Amino acid sequence: MNVLSMFGKSKSGGGKRRNGKDVPAPAAPRDWDGAAHDAASYDDASYDDASYDDARAWAPDGYADTFDSTGALAAFGLAKSYGGRKVVRDVSLNVRRGEAVGLLGPNGAGKTTCFYMVTGLVKADQGRIELDGHDVTPMPMYRRARLGVGYLPQEASIFRGLSVEDNIMGVLEVTEPNRARRREETEALLEEFKITHVRKSPSIALSGGERRRLEIARALASRPAFMLLDEPFAGIDPIAVGDIQALVRHLTSRGIGVLITDHNVRETLGLIDRAYIIHSGSVLMEGDPEAIVSSPDVRRLYLGEEFRL
Repeated sequence: MNVLSMFGKSKSGGGKRRNGKDVPAPAAPRDWDGAAHDAASYDDASYDDASYDDARAWAPDGYADTFDSTGALAAFGLAKSYGGRKVVRDVSLNVRRGEAVGLLGPNGAGKTTCFYMVTGLVKADQGRIELDGHDVTPMPMYRRARLGVGYLPQEASIFRGLSVEDNIMGVLEVTEPNRARRREETEALLEEFKITHVRKSPSIALSGGERRRLEIARALASRPAFMLLDEPFAGIDPIAVGDIQALVRHLTSRGIGVLITDHNVRETLGLIDRAYIIHSGSVLMEGDPEAIVSSPDVRRLYLGEEFRL
């Protein structure tokens, strides 16, 4: 997926009318440096009354009344079936700005499908997804990206034929119209992620750790409020694990909410604030790492009795 397809065509718009009432446009997410992010793209032709009402109808009983999704990315009552087999059933989760949350579970549990429904890569059969209190369920991935939902896939996503700095500039050319500002942000991101020394190098020549730093720097160029990391520890040498954990902590220190799914459970539990354990398509448990590890059910069904942090 190239960067242009993620952002789509630029389109402005404020609130819209639904069921005879004015629905305000969402509060603009904040840039990585604190500047306002232009995200008036909730006004979308595909975002119609029928899809909106259908999505809200599947919220789990009581959950929407007890969780305020303002300042959060939240999913309510997600469900998905393939070929008549339900792989996700009634999953609700949330991540707030400035916290790291894990989405974990054994192979085939449904966690990846849940993750992809939040990103917009997979359409939910039931349930809804809210960003900062506004329903974004019918929106395609590129509109969620424009509203502040960043996504870092497991596969290498850099433009291998471009230099390190041109990878960042390529995103900024979509998001920042001012040339001088683009240059300033590129310099800041190169320094922030300690890749200034390879700025002119072809991206294909980077080490695994340098590539991940570039990918995260480039993702920040789109000014997300939330980052969704798909298997961030995949293909990383053991010596680079601490580097990736430090990068995630750096994101949360900037007030960015991070949702991580990864098979490397020990490394993931070592950096997150909370985790959701998915088993047989449902949430088995939600809690902090210590509570997760000490849960008899989680140890029996997922971690194993000998697991230690």
